[in-house]
Amino acid sequence: MLLFISKRLALLIPLLIVISFVVFLLLHLSPIDPAFSYLTQSQIPPTQEALQQARMELGLDKPFLEQYLSWLKKAFVLDFGISYVTKRPVLGDILYYLPVTLNLTFLAMFFIVLVSIPVGILAAYKKDSIYDKLILLFSFSGVSFPSFWFGFLLIYLFSLKLGILVPYESMGFERYILPTLTLALMSLSINIRLVRSSILEHKNDKSLLYAKARGLSKNQVQVHLLKNSLIPVVTSFGMHFGELLGGAVIVEILFALPGLGRYAVSAIYSHDYPVLQCFMLLMTTIFICINLLIDILYIFLNPKIRYEKQV
Repeated sequence: MLLFISKRLALLIPLLIVISFVVFLLLHLSPIDPAFSYLTQSQIPPTQEALQQARMELGLDKPFLEQYLSWLKKAFVLDFGISYVTKRPVLGDILYYLPVTLNLTFLAMFFIVLVSIPVGILAAYKKDSIYDKLILLFSFSGVSFPSFWFGFLLIYLFSLKLGILVPYESMGFERYILPTLTLALMSLSINIRLVRSSILEHKNDKSLLYAKARGLSKNQVQVHLLKNSLIPVVTSFGMHFGELLGGAVIVEILFALPGLGRYAVSAIYSHDYPVLQCFMLLMTTIFICINLLIDILYIFLNPKIRYEKQV
């Protein structure tokens, strides 16, 4: 197990280098001149002399590969440059906005796990009942509703009509309630159906018959069924975490949350390239670490899995 984790972590560095190169290349191919963007954000007239001076200051007058290697060398010591807009170190700004996005994402994931598993189990064990039909109706509706529309609906109902949970006034935990529900709706609906179908699929496995033949109690057999059924669900949770990170952008804008997604969108509009490069690397790192955690959880759900024999 330790060997598997160490190898996965060792692959993290070359993977991040490849991703950083792709992002750097795409930004370099952008029709927007970084020097022009830098001068515009600094409120300096973009004359030819000013553009030439800005390119020299930013190192843009050097060949592309030399620019990338210079940036990569600084990135290894966590120096991602200075933001064109704030004139502050990019990493400091990223770390300032990151907690809000992580809080929102983890709260949404916690809500999805807390609700989807028991509701999906109920739908599976009450198949074709009124409970199952209502749960499936909710699941299909949740997948069909756009997140921003559902967010507007929550604001209209709870904030405007009922006068509670006003997103722009509350500063504590209450501020995350409506954004969490908005962000979690689609993934919650998908995972409820996945839990239901996974349990129904494994309900007639031969392994359950063998477990009963060995004299295991009914509760032990049910635990065995749940562990087998949750393997694809855990995989889904890992994938949905990345989707929640991406979906947080819309939710943060809708509810005026000072999060990383909102900051990244602002950087896109202002062509703040140092911020975008750091943002992409950070999101990639988080996503890879979450998937590594999912792989580790597989072992607890299925002891037959042995990664050392596969790597």
